[in-house]
Amino acid sequence: MSKYRDRLPQLSGGTFITDGGMETTLIFHEGMELPHFASFVLLASPEGRRKLKEYYRRYLDIARQHGTGFVLDTATWRANADWGNRLGYSPQALKAANEDAVELLAGLRGEYERPQMPIVLSGAIGPRGDGYKAGAMNASEAEDYHGEQIAAFAGTEADMVTALTLTNIDEAIGVARAAKAHGMPSAISFTVETDGRLVTGRSIQDAIETTDTATGAAPAYYMINCAHPIHFEAALDHDSGWVKRIYGIRANASMMSHAELDDSETLDAGDPIDFGNRYRRLLSSMPQLRVLGGCCGTDHRHVTAICEACLPPQAVSA
Repeated sequence: MSKYRDRLPQLSGGTFITDGGMETTLIFHEGMELPHFASFVLLASPEGRRKLKEYYRRYLDIARQHGTGFVLDTATWRANADWGNRLGYSPQALKAANEDAVELLAGLRGEYERPQMPIVLSGAIGPRGDGYKAGAMNASEAEDYHGEQIAAFAGTEADMVTALTLTNIDEAIGVARAAKAHGMPSAISFTVETDGRLVTGRSIQDAIETTDTATGAAPAYYMINCAHPIHFEAALDHDSGWVKRIYGIRANASMMSHAELDDSETLDAGDPIDFGNRYRRLLSSMPQLRVLGGCCGTDHRHVTAICEACLPPQAVSA
């Protein structure tokens, strides 16, 4: 049974951190092979599960040190039907993988959670296609497609679902509707290009307002991920109501464009200290931000820098 599905603690205040770029960390720092950038395949072996737990523990230890809550996302960004089929997973095996991913996190929550450190289990959903290209589904198709993965999460201890790296507004609408139909709170996270717009050319404002209008404001909140702060800071009108719907940031370490990152054979980890300071500036103009973490190229150093830059001294334990 889920613990926070009816009352997500991050909506009530406080700072919640999350992890960094799971796939880039495992590939470039750990030397692991992740076919099609899919980390959920690690759930299939004891060694893979050990690696995932080791990865998560780094961040949970940071949260414990800094006295923050934590949003613990499953390793299932690629665990939807099309990507699962490419990896040789039957629908039954894919459903089991999504369930196993939550079970692994539930064990870590049992170990780490404290009254002052709530840990929210989030089922991670990725786009049907490439996270850097526009999807082609309409909202109804997206609702049916992503509904399968959301249904799997609904039967577990997952408290919510988070759709990451979305580029298409119709896909976001479909995810939000499917989550609502299955009784799951949802967070919708868009990614943008260097001009602060979705790859389709539509603005973040358009994406959030259109999704809210089409779903009756079904998402619990919105996020931005997989883009460096310099790519989206100027697109945020901090006095507008739609900006106040953004509760989370998971930025890239690199200032490069998505096309440049796709072509790069090395990891650009950027400057963790500068990264943390940029989050502090974002937080000063967006006090509603609750969920802070990283995306491609970031690791525990970047999340530590966020905590050191953004958390008040009295929140840090000795």
